[in-house]
Amino acid sequence: MNLLSSLTNRIFFASALLVVVSIAVAVYRLNVSVTAQAQRELLDGLHEAASLVQEHKGAQFNDFIRLGRLVADLPRLKAAVSEDDPPTVQPIAADYEKQINADLFVVTSKTGRVLARAGRITPPVIDLDRMLAAHPATDNATWFWPYDDGVLQIAAIPMAIDPVPGRLGTLIVGFSLDRAAAERFKSLTQSDIVLVMGNRIVASTLDADRTALLTDVGSLRGEFDRRLGDDDYVGLVEPLGANVADRDAPVALVLRSRTEHLRFLRDFYRDIVVTGLAAIVVATILGYGIARTVTRPLRAVAATMREMAATGDLKTTPPGPGRWDDEDARTVASAFQNLTAALDRFQREAAQRERLSSLGRLSTVVAHEVRNPLMIIKSAVRNLRKHPSPEVVEVAGSIDEEVTRLNRVVTDVLDFARPIRYQIEAADLVAICRDAAQAAQATPESVPVTVEAGAAMTAPIVTDAERVRSVLVNLLTNAQAAVRAAGSTNGIPPIRLRVARSGADRWVIDVIDRGQGIAPADLSHVFEPFFTTSRSGSGLGLALARNVVEGLGGAIAIESRQNAGTTVRITLPEAATRAETHA
Repeated sequence: MNLLSSLTNRIFFASALLVVVSIAVAVYRLNVSVTAQAQRELLDGLHEAASLVQEHKGAQFNDFIRLGRLVADLPRLKAAVSEDDPPTVQPIAADYEKQINADLFVVTSKTGRVLARAGRITPPVIDLDRMLAAHPATDNATWFWPYDDGVLQIAAIPMAIDPVPGRLGTLIVGFSLDRAAAERFKSLTQSDIVLVMGNRIVASTLDADRTALLTDVGSLRGEFDRRLGDDDYVGLVEPLGANVADRDAPVALVLRSRTEHLRFLRDFYRDIVVTGLAAIVVATILGYGIARTVTRPLRAVAATMREMAATGDLKTTPPGPGRWDDEDARTVASAFQNLTAALDRFQREAAQRERLSSLGRLSTVVAHEVRNPLMIIKSAVRNLRKHPSPEVVEVAGSIDEEVTRLNRVVTDVLDFARPIRYQIEAADLVAICRDAAQAAQATPESVPVTVEAGAAMTAPIVTDAERVRSVLVNLLTNAQAAVRAAGSTNGIPPIRLRVARSGADRWVIDVIDRGQGIAPADLSHVFEPFFTTSRSGSGLGLALARNVVEGLGGAIAIESRQNAGTTVRITLPEAATRAETHA
C-alpha cells in the first residue's frame, strides 16, 4: 500500500496542490491587476482634477463677469460716470466692489481716464497705468496680468446709456489666481496645484523645497513625471486661458504623488504573502478534513453492506450523516438506504401479494360455499313472507335484506378474486354516463345527479361500456351516501357527473359531490381491498373500480376535503387495447 492508494490521501494531496497553485496564480494576477488599476486610477484622477480646475475657474470667472455686467448696467454708477468726476465715482465704486468682492475694480471714462479704483489689488501692488496702456479698454476684452503674488484675470465691460450712442465709460474688474486660489483648487481636486505664468511660478500648494525643484515649468506640456524630494509625482498641464493655444495665458500644474498613491501596494504585497501562507496552511488542514467528509460516509455504507451480506437483514441502516459530510457522499448513503428500504418494502409487498392471492383463492371457495346456503335461506324467507303473522313477515323482510346484502358482498369478493373479462366495443361515453346517472337515481329518495356534457355532445369511445357504467354507478352511490350524510348543499347541485376531452386521445370523467368528504388519514387507503368506513360496505367497491379502469388502460384518482366534498377523476383512452386483467 503506497501513500496515494487511499482515497482520503489522494483527495487531500490534490486539494492541497490545487490550493497552492491557485493561490500562487491568484497572487500574481492580483498583483499585476492591482498595480495596473492603481496606475490607471492615478492618471484618471489626475485628468479629472485638471478638468475640475478648469471648470471651477471658468465658472468662477463667468459668474464674476456676469456680476460685473450687472454692476456696469446700474443707473447709479452710470450717472456718476457721466459726471466725469473721480470724487463722485470713487465712493460708489468702492461700495459696488464690496458687493461683488472683486480683487480689482476700476472705472474709466470714455477717454480712458481712471475715475475710481477699488479692491485689494491696487497700486503699488499693480502698475495700473502700464496695464491700461498695454491693454486699452475695448468692448468685452479679457486678459491676464501678473503681479508679485499671483495673476489677475481681468475683464473690461463697457458702460453706455441708451439711446445715447457711444460708450459712456468702462468697468474693469478682475479676480486673482494666487496662493488662496491654488488652495481652493487643491481642496476641490485633492491634488497639489502650481500656477505658472510664462516661466515663473506665481503660486504653489507644494512646500518651498519641492516648489524649488520644479524647473523648466514654461516648457512642460501634457503629462509629465518629476522626482520632488522623496516622492515621485505625476503631473498634468492644464491651460487656464479661454484659448488653449494662448501661450501668454497662465497654466495650472496639477500634481499627485505617485509614491503616496501607491504606498498601499507595499502593505498590500506583505498582506498577500502572509495571507497566502496562512491560506495554504488552512487549506491543507481543510483538505484533509474534506477528504474525511467524503470517505467517512462511504466507509459506513461499505460496512453496512458487509453486515447485510453476512446477516441478510435489509433493515440494517448505515450510521446517520454527520453535519459536515460531503453532500454527494451523503447522497450515495441516502440512495443506498432508500434502495435497501425499497428492497425490504418489495419483499413485504411480495409477501402481502402472496397472502392476498391465497386469500383470494380462499375467498372464492368460501364465497361459493356461502352462496348456496344463502339461496336456501332466501327461498325459505320467501315462504315466510306468506305467513299470516305480521311480525313473522317483518322479520322475514329483515332477513331478506341481510341475505341480499351478504349476496352482494359475496359477488364483490368473487369479482375481486377472479380475472375480469372485458367486452371491448364502440360506445358513447356520454350515453354511458347518463345511463349510470339514471340507474343511481332509480328510487325517489335518491340524491339527484347532474350530467354535464352538453345537449348535443357525444363522446365516441372503444371500451367495455357495461364495466364503465357499473364503476360510475358505484361511485355515484358512494357520492349520494356522502351527500346524505352532509345534509344541505345550499342550493348547489349536490352531485355532478362531468365528461370532457383530455388531449387528443383521452376522455376525463369527473364525479363531483358536495358531501362530507374523506378524512385525510383515510384518503391514502380508499383503494385498498376490504377498507371501508361504512358499516354496510364491503370495502371492495373502489378496489374493483380501480381494477376495471386500469384494465381498460385508464387511471382513477380521488381528491377530497372534509366538509367540502370529493372529486373522483377517471381518465380513459379513446380506444382501449387491453382485454383482460387480474384482480
